[in-house]
Amino acid sequence: MSSSPADERSKVGREATREALIDATAQIMVDEGYAAATSRRVAAKAGVKPALVHYYFPSMDEPFVAVLRDKAETNLQRQRQAIAAAEPLHALWQLSGANDAQLFTEFLAMANHRKTIRSEISSYAMRFRDLEEGAMTLALNARGIDLDAFPPVVMSMIMGSLARMVVHEQGLGITRGHEEARAFIEQCLDRFEMPAWDQRQQESVQLSDPARSTSAEVTSDTIT
Repeated sequence: MSSSPADERSKVGREATREALIDATAQIMVDEGYAAATSRRVAAKAGVKPALVHYYFPSMDEPFVAVLRDKAETNLQRQRQAIAAAEPLHALWQLSGANDAQLFTEFLAMANHRKTIRSEISSYAMRFRDLEEGAMTLALNARGIDLDAFPPVVMSMIMGSLARMVVHEQGLGITRGHEEARAFIEQCLDRFEMPAWDQRQQESVQLSDPARSTSAEVTSDTIT
């Protein structure tokens, strides 16, 4: 039996209210910290009655988990887009220092006291790190970097952790060393970044057919 238009509108309304509560929780966490995200504050931020918070989320762990899952999936999607970019390591570095990093800092603090949040963060972090390490491995291999001397998992951890630390310190008003840190990471990224596609293609041709490469160079010199 199909749903009536009234039922559909009611469903849409419920989803909109739930999303508003999730967004309000996230905003309060960023602006004031997770401890400030009480049911009353969340309701006021979302513009609904406090009773509705408990209707949709019987315990206050639930809106936090909803925020975490929503942001985690969004971040994983952004990460996949970054990996597909022309300069994936640079794109991942920018992603690690995005505004959502502040929100995840709040979740890390919360995880010390809430097992549910700790479990969710662990699951998300493993997925994120696997993808990040894979991108780093591909880039280092393409550059002929010794993976024993520069383990991809360590390199990706340094890059991501430093970006998040900069965001965290900026929130505290600490800026000393940030410009130097950014410059250092940029130098590393330039060194280890995935070669451009046309460059990789040219190198592949040279390796597979040296005579063709030499011929191309002579032709180029002749024309110029």
